[in-house]
Amino acid sequence: MRKARIAVLVSGGGTNLQAILDAQAAGKLPHGQVALVVSNRTGAYALERARAAGVEALTLTRKACGGQAGFEAALTEALAARGIELIVLAGFLSILSEEFTGRWPRRILNVHPSLIPAFCGAGFYGLKVHEAALERGVKVTGATVHFVNEIPDGGEIIYQKAVRIQPGDTPEVLQRRVMEQAEWKLLPRAVELVSREIVRERKGNQ
Repeated sequence: MRKARIAVLVSGGGTNLQAILDAQAAGKLPHGQVALVVSNRTGAYALERARAAGVEALTLTRKACGGQAGFEAALTEALAARGIELIVLAGFLSILSEEFTGRWPRRILNVHPSLIPAFCGAGFYGLKVHEAALERGVKVTGATVHFVNEIPDGGEIIYQKAVRIQPGDTPEVLQRRVMEQAEWKLLPRAVELVSREIVRERKGNQ
């Protein structure tokens, strides 16, 4: 069986990337293989995680590519050259254009640190999401894995998991709990789900 070839797009430390790599190493990703990690920020630690796992790591910045259009053109070329079939946004802090996402229907996944539709959309990312949840006083938050379309955090939901907010939580403490209890569990499951669909679809077209 030829596994679905996966590219993971990152901007920072790569903890969600690590969750996928760990799942792969544990045999929990039987239909997928991480073949490429792309960072839009020079020196992102996620690139070191990729190299440690023997995965090709690539840096593409908007500045070096001459803007968003140049970045997406270079990214498209890199994905095509490696036969990528599934894109995973794992802490990728850049909005992809409608033109780009439209070429990958139901083939781009994102993990968002809230229960969409709460605390999502433009401007809600990273600690900002958890700050907003604590400021609002909600008792339950969580994470969502969804398909990516032209609307930020607007694609079809695949998985969600709730996480309780505890008295005295700071944004940093809450962020860690949401990662451990939800993001790192849901994302590998979703990657395997879609990878399996890709392999099945490929077989059906033979």
